[in-house]
Amino acid sequence: MIALDTNVLVRFLTDDDPQQARIARQAMSELSEEEPGFICREVVLELAWVLERAYGVKPSRIADALDGLIATREIVVETADDIASAIAAWRDSGAGLGDRMILAAAQRAGAEAVVTFDRKAARIPGMRLLDG
Repeated sequence: MIALDTNVLVRFLTDDDPQQARIARQAMSELSEEEPGFICREVVLELAWVLERAYGVKPSRIADALDGLIATREIVVETADDIASAIAAWRDSGAGLGDRMILAAAQRAGAEAVVTFDRKAARIPGMRLLDG
């Protein structure tokens, strides 16, 4: 197994640097169920952030791309079930993907709530606003 860094996935998905995109496509084509690629949670978050902020990709298209990576048998995504539910909630509500992933991790750990100063995040069921 090899782990895939954010920049490899960005090149693969955006084709913004022809030489690196070709190399990324080659690396991705060599993955198999027996020798899969691994994507950690941090790469998922960073990928979504880079695509949205640096490339102006709409969240719905990012969600589609992330769903595709999760569904690919040649790729193992860390906590894929949590990420898939976070993506679905993000797509439906617009609340931040990072906030959704934080909530999923907290729930998996048995937390009763995530406390936050972020008013938008606090609207997500399971998150609670801290205010004085």
